[in-house]
Amino acid sequence: MPEHSAIVTGGTRGIGRAIAQALAQDGYSLTITGRRPDGVEQAVAELQGDGAEVHGVALNHADPEAPAEIVKRHADRFGRLDVLVNNAGVGIGSAADEHPTKFVDLQLNVNLLALILFYRESIPLLKASAEQTGQSHVINLSSISGKSGQPWLSVYSATKAAVVGYTEAMSKELAVAGIKSTALCPGFVNTDMSEFVKQQIPADEMIQPQDIVEGVRFVLRMSRGCTIPEIVFMRPGESGGIV
Repeated sequence: MPEHSAIVTGGTRGIGRAIAQALAQDGYSLTITGRRPDGVEQAVAELQGDGAEVHGVALNHADPEAPAEIVKRHADRFGRLDVLVNNAGVGIGSAADEHPTKFVDLQLNVNLLALILFYRESIPLLKASAEQTGQSHVINLSSISGKSGQPWLSVYSATKAAVVGYTEAMSKELAVAGIKSTALCPGFVNTDMSEFVKQQIPADEMIQPQDIVEGVRFVLRMSRGCTIPEIVFMRPGESGGIV
């Protein structure tokens, strides 16, 4: 059994990949997930090439059976869970009177339902780790649009606001078990998810994935007596934005 282990959903690219790489560097054994088998295989191979102990699971996070299967495979492989990073997400823009139902369902299922189900399935493992080490962590990727709803991204904003609310509730509910919950709420991050806005905001002026990584490391370094329910990341001079 490893000394520390983590699950990073959506860990094959972007913010999730950066977090996975950092956790591996910090000694965590990992399960990373993604929807495309080829993307998972490539990310696993690259992380293993850097010396990480990493297991990949390719499943669709919109499937309500996926969280239980992912947590089971992680437990079978590593036997413990210290950190759960709910990073997988999807954003689809649309005017309110034109929402395709399938895209509404997709955002609700991936951004919110999967996160709730990952909690449900992971709590026994997280409790066991907290009993051993004094604390365990769940880190949830929300968005600045979860703090200030954005037009034409209304469903995405609603799901990310729900992530903030759910994280706050879990931070209170699970504190007695030593399980800490933190919501990360970034503005535009320099990933492929923000390609559509890079003509207006240059990539090098965006929040960088490494900034989010430093937030994760900050949260994980806190003593047992300190919890951080939420971190908001914004560009200098920005009053709000979307990611």
